[in-house]
Amino acid sequence: MQLHENYFDLLKQLVRTPSVVGAENPFFMTLKRELEELGIQTTLYEGLLVAQGSDPASGYISSHVDRHGLICTGPNEFQYAAYISKNRADLTGNSISEQTYQNLAGRFIGQSVQAYSPCSGSYMGVGNIATTNICERRGNLIFEIEGLEHILPNTPIAFLDKLTIKDEFVSAQLDNVITNAMIVYLYQLGYQGTAFFTAEEEAGKSWRYLFEWFQRFDIYTDKLLILDTSPYPDKESISKQNLVFRRRDSHARFKSPLLKQLLKICRQNKISYDYKDRYIKERNIQAILEGGKPSSIGSTELGRLIVASRHKIQGTTLQIPTTGYHTVEETARIDSVTSALSVLKALYI
Repeated sequence: MQLHENYFDLLKQLVRTPSVVGAENPFFMTLKRELEELGIQTTLYEGLLVAQGSDPASGYISSHVDRHGLICTGPNEFQYAAYISKNRADLTGNSISEQTYQNLAGRFIGQSVQAYSPCSGSYMGVGNIATTNICERRGNLIFEIEGLEHILPNTPIAFLDKLTIKDEFVSAQLDNVITNAMIVYLYQLGYQGTAFFTAEEEAGKSWRYLFEWFQRFDIYTDKLLILDTSPYPDKESISKQNLVFRRRDSHARFKSPLLKQLLKICRQNKISYDYKDRYIKERNIQAILEGGKPSSIGSTELGRLIVASRHKIQGTTLQIPTTGYHTVEETARIDSVTSALSVLKALYI
């Protein structure tokens, strides 16, 4: 961890900046300032912040910036932001997020939250979640919050969060600030390629913003690297591998020369890894044998991009295995984080 001390200092700072789905602008501005202080050119588009060094074509890396939170939808009524009606158009029911959010309802009771301005990020009040229930008619989690009765509709509510480092683990609402910090840190180390920070991934929209950028400049690549976290059930499961790759999702197969390069780096440095598609397939076989229901192989930003571009855009994923998915106690092994940083450094620096 001391080897990458600057990374963890940056992560601590970014974790405290709210970035609820659909209200990511304050976080974009924080990233923009950090990158411009390094001399990196940044451009803000709808739903997308693009960073470019002196050699933009030397790499294309992407990471979504949105985190789960709430949105005020009526008098002391707050809904899970990713699943409000205006965000459901791109959700098809086959994402892991959609399949798991209903199981999280009880975890939010007593959680401290803060309201903030979606434009400036200004603090607008703090409260605690008093009750939560699933509204079957609206297909969403409905919250009541003590202390935020004055908040008006369309105000985002972020979970109060801070980074916890204990023993061999790091915890916070890591998805996906943990990889946002990796990209900024990579620029600190000398990366001069292109990076994308996308909005509304948890609502299934981020791929559209990214695809539009490639169309805008008539640029295509087979070396797009998308960074993310990957959910596992417990600490024992995330201790079995340092990194996670994917060869496909429910939309498409991933075919990129980057994967061979990444695997070679892992083998040379004795970094353990797993394939998430293989892991899910094996768990589904076991679930069927036990009379259970198989889970989706998952819907990803990269899979949608591949299909939308008619395979003109291809790439691969590099993921950090975590447990406690989509909570403020989402946990990763420090070894996984430092392994990812080492792989990225070897690939791009």
